[in-house]
Parts: sequence; structure tokens; C-alpha cells
Amino acid sequence: MQLLPKLHKSTLDFLQNSQNLLAFSAGVDSSALFFILQAYDIDFDLAMVDYNTRTQSKDEIIYAKELVKNSDKTLYLHSCKLNNSNFEHNARIERYDFFEEVILNHDYDNLITAHQLNDKFEWFLMQLGRGSGLVELLGMQEIELGEKFNKVKPLLHISKQELSGFLKANYIKSFFDKSNDSKKYFRNQIRSKYATSFVDEFQEGLIKSFKYLAEDKKLLLPEEMIKIKELYVLKRDKIDLKSIRQIDKIVKKIGILMSKTQRDEVLRTKDCVITDKITIVFTKDLIYISPFEKTDMPKKFKELCRIEKIPSKIRPYLHKDEIDITSLKSQVQKLLS
Repeated sequence: MQLLPKLHKSTLDFLQNSQNLLAFSAGVDSSALFFILQAYDIDFDLAMVDYNTRTQSKDEIIYAKELVKNSDKTLYLHSCKLNNSNFEHNARIERYDFFEEVILNHDYDNLITAHQLNDKFEWFLMQLGRGSGLVELLGMQEIELGEKFNKVKPLLHISKQELSGFLKANYIKSFFDKSNDSKKYFRNQIRSKYATSFVDEFQEGLIKSFKYLAEDKKLLLPEEMIKIKELYVLKRDKIDLKSIRQIDKIVKKIGILMSKTQRDEVLRTKDCVITDKITIVFTKDLIYISPFEKTDMPKKFKELCRIEKIPSKIRPYLHKDEIDITSLKSQVQKLLS
């Protein structure tokens, strides 16, 4: 194919011999990614959501059905009708709930999405405008390992303009969603005013900068932690601001994006529950993160936790998920050594 974008070998190797599901919309990005993955001989099926807000969506579904028919793939469709209030947020939840359902029911390993360089830079600017730190600024990663499935974004180093050129050169059809031009959405304002023209002019330098920032992030935020089921235990940094970066990253993996107010509460109390779902507790040397649970515990179990200095808010989760306290103690000792 002409002007085929070059994907990273590490990402292609990760996708090879795996069960992959492509989040498809029939737009420029996902249409291009469909044919790019085919060109690299990556096996995948499609998942698509119709929000029933545009008449054009029916044509997009017809197009998706034509693609899978001609390529011997499976297409999973989900139709829904959402409230217009906070539509983007609710649509994202609906979309990813559907993707997860398909992945778990049909044993897929990876969810592939068509986020590209413009999306990555738009996210960066949005977080910069909100006063975020390094973890939030670099929120989009090419491979994100997860408990239930992995998220893969192979196009993060490729611009929208490059993808459009690829489609045009190969006479590949795609659709444009007019809601992407609506100025009522913050992201569209960032795209229109700042992001698109900047990426078009400084694409090469931007790609290099993101690469350097990712390397700096690894130095600033070393991975020193224990993970047992949904319990995370990490070493507390002497600088709590570094610790909150790690906490933010872990909580995001669990599925919650903390607000500045919530991060401030964590730093202030060092013993709190976020959104009634996640417990975060600091000790002198450690930070414990687990799902929030309330349950009755045997006296013997509570006494063992007290002896091993397990924070009280964490204990109900350990009991519910039957986490062995002796094994946890052994791993904590290795972490602190």
C-alpha cells in the first residue's frame, strides 16, 4: 500500500499471535488503522457503537459490515441512546463498558484504539490547562497493560494529516463526524485553536519531545510496588508529591481519574476513600491502595493484621479477597529491603 505508516516493531510484536479487538468508528483514524493492521498482517476483529445521534451513523455501520465481509472478520455492534447531559463522558463509559463486555465474553487479549499524535497532543494541552502533572500530561501510552485486557494505541507517533494522506493515496473510504467541529466541547476548542496547526508545523520535534518526556518519566517515577489481586503496595517517597504521581497512575489503571481536589485530599489526610471505591492509606514507609470494602472480620484475622501493622481501612479488602497476610508481609519486607 502507498504511504503506509511505519508502526513500532515492539507494538507489532506485542499484537502478533494475540486476540485483538479494534475499536472502530469508520472515521479517518480507525479506517486507516484497519488497513494498516491488515498490511502488517495483524489479526483482529471490530467493535462499534451507534449512539443514534446522527443519520450518517447508519451508513458508517453499513461500511463496517462491508469491511468485515470482505476480510473475514467479526463485527460486534452496540446501539444505545444517551442523555444529552454530559454526553461525551457518558458515551465514553458506554463505549468502554461494551468493549470490555465483548473482550471478556470472547477472550480477546488487547483492545486496539486509533488514537494518534494529534489526540496525544490535544490531551497534553488539556491537562496542561488544568494544572496537571507529568502522569496526567503523558496519559496516553502505546501499550497499557491491564488486569482484564491490554490497551494498545499503535498510532500515537503518527499525525492525523499523515493518516489522511494514506487514505487518499489508497482510495480508502472514511467518514467525518461533524460533532468533532462543535465548539461546545473543550477538546474541540483545543483542537481548533492550538493543536492541529502546531502538529502540522512541528510534528517531528513533537514526536521527539514525547519520547524524551517518556524516558524522563521512567526516571522520576520508578516502578517499586507490590500487586496482589487488586491490592497495590508501594514505597513511600520522601517527597509526597512524587508519591501522588504513582498513586494517580495506579488509580487510573483501576479506572478512576482523580481530580485536583481528590489529590489534595490524599496528600492532606494520607488516609482516605476516593469516590467510595478506592482506599488510599499512607504509613511511615508504605502506601496501600485497594478497593474500598466494608465487611465483618474474625477477631483472629484483625489481630494478625494489627501485629503486621496493616492499616485498618485496608483490612476488609484483604479479608474479602482472601489475601494471605504472611505472604504479603514477606513481599513488603523485600520491597523495603
